Amino acid sequence: MSEPHSINLFEHRRNRTLNMLQTWLLGAGSLLLLGITAWAFAGSTGLLYALIFGAVSMWAVRRISPQMVLSMYKARQVGAADFPAGFRIVEELARRAELPAVPKLYVIPSKMMNAFAVGRRDDAAIAVTDALARNLTPRELAGVLAHEISHIAHEDVKVMAFADMVSRFTSFMSTVGLFSLFFNLFGFAGGFRAQVPWLAVLVLLAAPTVGGLLQMALSRTREFDADLGAAVLTGDPDGLASALTKLERAQGKLWENIILPSGRIPDPSVLRSHPLTADRVARLRALKGAEVADELAVAGAPDLPRAPRPSMIPKIRAHPGTYLPHGARGFINAANTDFADDTRPASDISINPPDGGRPRIRVTRGGVWW
Repeated sequence: MSEPHSINLFEHRRNRTLNMLQTWLLGAGSLLLLGITAWAFAGSTGLLYALIFGAVSMWAVRRISPQMVLSMYKARQVGAADFPAGFRIVEELARRAELPAVPKLYVIPSKMMNAFAVGRRDDAAIAVTDALARNLTPRELAGVLAHEISHIAHEDVKVMAFADMVSRFTSFMSTVGLFSLFFNLFGFAGGFRAQVPWLAVLVLLAAPTVGGLLQMALSRTREFDADLGAAVLTGDPDGLASALTKLERAQGKLWENIILPSGRIPDPSVLRSHPLTADRVARLRALKGAEVADELAVAGAPDLPRAPRPSMIPKIRAHPGTYLPHGARGFINAANTDFADDTRPASDISINPPDGGRPRIRVTRGGVWW
């Protein structure tokens, strides 16, 4: 058996460029929509309000404490003694991503398989649910944690928090503007002559929906980009693809499997905060490059010279000037985590078991989630 140990960097760079372009366009579109809504709401005064709100939001986003968010989920910080596989993988990923500080690892008492990241590059945390740690193999867990590390490295937490605030303020101004217009209708009915600004009314009506669609499109773009970043960090697109597939199956509800054995109809793409799993897996597998025999991936194997190969399929870089070890096995070996028994869960025991009561906030999709 052989497994992919290199990434098609040409495909990766093309997708990364497209994702960055989409991110800037969607972000600019959200800000433009906010400006148009502010103008329709209160003219130049509304634009001033929007500018003040934007400045305050950027200041506030950087001061949200990861611990404050994690406490709402009853998350418990774990170390090498509690969760050796996860702790070592996070350390190795942080080194490869060149983060200034290793993100803290937390476990949430939940039966749902999920993970998310909070914080900044220099003060971040990654939370995984107890069910995720007990159901994914070390290889799959590495893909999930690499995805979250990629979110942190690209400052996606800050990007999506700011986008959420812009969308909320757009909806707020739209609601206030429409209520103001509604109350003014009583004046029109009382005999006061006035001209209804129909263009402004249409803008205020459409703004919340358009803003929400832009925010979800931005979220899907950042998820795709985090997948690409995870593949580069681990050198193993199949690990994350396998985890995504397993998570998709686990999220199917019992009543859906009984009533709709062939599967439920998926939500339209434009109404999803995350891309379809099939699309994510297809993009990951498109990154796979040349294959190297397993003999090169033995435990403790030194970095060997690269064999000649097409320029678009070099071995993937950990950071400028160096290269990763050989694929999935090399990554797991670098993290000092046993790879031989790949079918065994990353954690054999419950790290932070559900106590019978639900967390104050249930773990569901939203924000920067995997």
